[in-house]
Amino acid sequence: MIITLCGGCALGRGGFADPFRAALAGAGLSADLRLTDCMSGCARPSTCAFRAAGKTAYLFGDLTADDLPDLLTFARLYAASADGTFPDARVLGGLRMKAIARIPG
Repeated sequence: MIITLCGGCALGRGGFADPFRAALAGAGLSADLRLTDCMSGCARPSTCAFRAAGKTAYLFGDLTADDLPDLLTFARLYAASADGTFPDARVLGGLRMKAIARIPG
């Protein structure tokens, strides 16, 4: 799975990528966490995208460092999902209210 964090937003500029990477590794999740200059999510800044081959991709915004537990839960569920979809959005925790887009794989 590839996780892309906006480097132009507060989280990206604030160094959130390092604790996020450490938390992913600590949870035993294999993910390539990347920073990019801008994800054009400026209306809902601090954006993060999850994608994997053959799976639905997700874009979340309005993120803060407090969302790290939900991001880890999402990463775990997303990795375990066959196609990246979830029959019940409640498993996404607080991220379900921060979803900007769900893009079919």
